Amino acid sequence: MRRLLLLYGLAMTTAVLVAFLVPLGLLARSLAQERALDAGRQDAQGVAVFAGGVAADAARLEAAVLDVNAGPRTTTVFRPDGSLVGPAAPVTTAVEVAAGGRALTARTDGGVEVLLPVGGADGVSVVRTFVPDGELTAGVAQAWLVLAGVGAVVLAATAIAADRIAARLSRSVLDLATVAGRLGAGDLTARVEPSGPREVVAVGHVLNGLGARVSALLADERELVADLSHRLRTPITALRLDTELLTDPAEREQVTGHVDQLVAGLDAVLWAARHPAHEGATGRCDAAAVVRERGAFWEVLASEQGRELTVEAAGPVEVAVGADELGAALDVLIDNVFSHTPDGTAFRLAVERDTGGGASAARVVVEDDGPGFVDLRLAERGRSGAGSTGLGLDVARRTAERAGGRLVLGNGAAGGARIVLELPALREP
Repeated sequence: MRRLLLLYGLAMTTAVLVAFLVPLGLLARSLAQERALDAGRQDAQGVAVFAGGVAADAARLEAAVLDVNAGPRTTTVFRPDGSLVGPAAPVTTAVEVAAGGRALTARTDGGVEVLLPVGGADGVSVVRTFVPDGELTAGVAQAWLVLAGVGAVVLAATAIAADRIAARLSRSVLDLATVAGRLGAGDLTARVEPSGPREVVAVGHVLNGLGARVSALLADERELVADLSHRLRTPITALRLDTELLTDPAEREQVTGHVDQLVAGLDAVLWAARHPAHEGATGRCDAAAVVRERGAFWEVLASEQGRELTVEAAGPVEVAVGADELGAALDVLIDNVFSHTPDGTAFRLAVERDTGGGASAARVVVEDDGPGFVDLRLAERGRSGAGSTGLGLDVARRTAERAGGRLVLGNGAAGGARIVLELPALREP
């Protein structure tokens, strides 16, 4: 765009310069010709004063001819008797016409001849002044050079001015395109600093308003999703408790499977809605407080199934994950314990801090006394197994990676599954 605007500016300036400078150059040529011809006429008139006199004026005529011939022009007098005064010159058709009493200017080889008839007692004398082509074009080349120089200066000034204007305009448009691209890629925090012409500034304000509006709509949507998550947790827990009251083992197992599928699907949908793939982790929280809060929530179901729940979360331990995100990941991991280990299987929630290696990290641990992992690739999306975990591990993995950490699967010392969310720990403010 910058190059195109520069070319447009230079093209328009060139057209204007041609329209003005070419006529000026032609005018300079015409003026040079007129100036030379006027000088030739003056020479002819200066000699004509003496050309019509008697023989006694011959000396004065020769002196006058000699005087005017000192310059680039040559003057010759054709006497009625056929004699010449001055340099030899051809008797052209124009000279013959002038001898008939008509003054004229005619083109001849190498220049222009100015002819002036002078009547006298002996007849008509013709004064011929020859103006060479060199004098007719004297100064024309210099005039064209000056005009070309003026044109070059104007073009250079136009190029500089057009480049600055085009750079400003293209920079404004490029900023708009960059921000629009970031918004299109999902970076809703992108904003443009409006600049340039009023129209471009107006587009910048509209683009900023669009980004703010979309951000607000997404924030409202996530609030609704978070509210839905909290509202559904309680009835799903109650449904799981009611399932335990079924007397038919086959029916109880079937309904329990359906509840597990419902919980896994709900966790995945809610997490994906609240955490778009293009976003990084936001916020911070006390991991110990989140672990204690989620432990208190699941303790009711754990007691109902005869599971011993141990919570070891001395804090505070600040991590670069929002409380809602960490809580959602913990809910998935704890639900997998309930879904894939027998009733009565104890499990432990803990927060550990590791300062080894110079980097401070926090480990959020979910460990159970079940059969443990058979396939440690279960954290990959779409994999499931009959051990102590299920599909929801992908949610926990992405939560850890968004914060710059990782999800580690393994088996504990007692043989049960041990899942660790390793998260970067933050310094106390």
